[in-house]
Amino acid sequence: MTIDPVALTERLIACESVTPASSAVFAELAEALSPLGFAVHRFVTGHAPDGPVENLVALRAGPAGSRHFAFAGHVDVVPAGAGWTSAPFVPERRGDLLYGRGAVDMKGAIGAMVAAVAEIPADAGTISFLITGDEEGPARFGTVEIIKYMRAQDICPDLCLVGEPTSVHRLGDMAKIGRRGSVNMWLTAHGAQGHVAYPHLADNPIPRLVALLGELDAWHLDDGSEWFQASNLELTDITVGNPATNVIPAEAHARLSIRFNDLQRGDDLVATVTAMAARHRIEVRAVIYGEAFLTLPGAFSTLVSDAVVAETGVTPELSTTGGTSDARYLRALCPVIEFGLSNATMHKKDEAVAIADLAVLTRIYRRIALAALARCAVTETPGMQGQ
Repeated sequence: MTIDPVALTERLIACESVTPASSAVFAELAEALSPLGFAVHRFVTGHAPDGPVENLVALRAGPAGSRHFAFAGHVDVVPAGAGWTSAPFVPERRGDLLYGRGAVDMKGAIGAMVAAVAEIPADAGTISFLITGDEEGPARFGTVEIIKYMRAQDICPDLCLVGEPTSVHRLGDMAKIGRRGSVNMWLTAHGAQGHVAYPHLADNPIPRLVALLGELDAWHLDDGSEWFQASNLELTDITVGNPATNVIPAEAHARLSIRFNDLQRGDDLVATVTAMAARHRIEVRAVIYGEAFLTLPGAFSTLVSDAVVAETGVTPELSTTGGTSDARYLRALCPVIEFGLSNATMHKKDEAVAIADLAVLTRIYRRIALAALARCAVTETPGMQGQ
């Protein structure tokens, strides 16, 4: 059977799946995959405040001993916001574009993935879909739970492609072979409240916090590495919340974010900031959202590039720029690369995908999957890898 990627993308957009997504959008996806021979498993995990979250694992087993290729992605979307020309969850074709929230991030890619697999014979090898309903949110019960399920079922892909919108100026100009790590930290400076006219009877936490922030802002982490840009620390919030002009506050707060390359480790960065903060009697709470990772250029990236060149004439730049994605978790299963649509309108009002790009992306995904199932001796060891 054949599947129209545009029509399927429209059906997915019509499901209002603001993160965490559930129910309707998964039912739509399962309805498309089941006739293709996939055994579809939907499951809900987690609890408040970051759950529950629905996830989907679909598997079509090939002949015994055949290679296993996985498509991965998410069906949740960010809130639409105001100011759209048309209703964000009513897909609309205008000219050469299809509009709707999730058109490029990343329901269009999922529509292309399913359409691509519909044209791949079942005996070509094992194919799976690893789809979460919480990538745009906390992601605590999303892809990490899919990985737990895969391990419990003793299922492990040889290679995985994530359909994030990686292209920049035109379809095919960039693929992601890695991502920087991410850690957020919350700083709390405790003091003692008092009258501004009697500072000796109080302890103002603001100067201590400001001094620490100055040290952090001046901290040079590194100059980058072969495949990664320099790590950067950004101060993202300072809060005192003192409504009075004549009161020394009891507390002051700040927040920072570090995006770091493969020269750094999240735990080491937290330990360094914690030591710096201790000198100023400031507490630190940290959450590491992922470590930097890299799928070394080799056979996998070559087959992705070859597929893109064959359909577009464009050789994709192999990049590690941008934010985080669920590839940071999936790399624990196997080598992973990200490739998808143009990201120009993702998370914006009037998000739109070029209708012609969906057909081209379908053909690219088909080429990638067939090549991955047929060969590709990757430089990394296939199988379970530690995070």
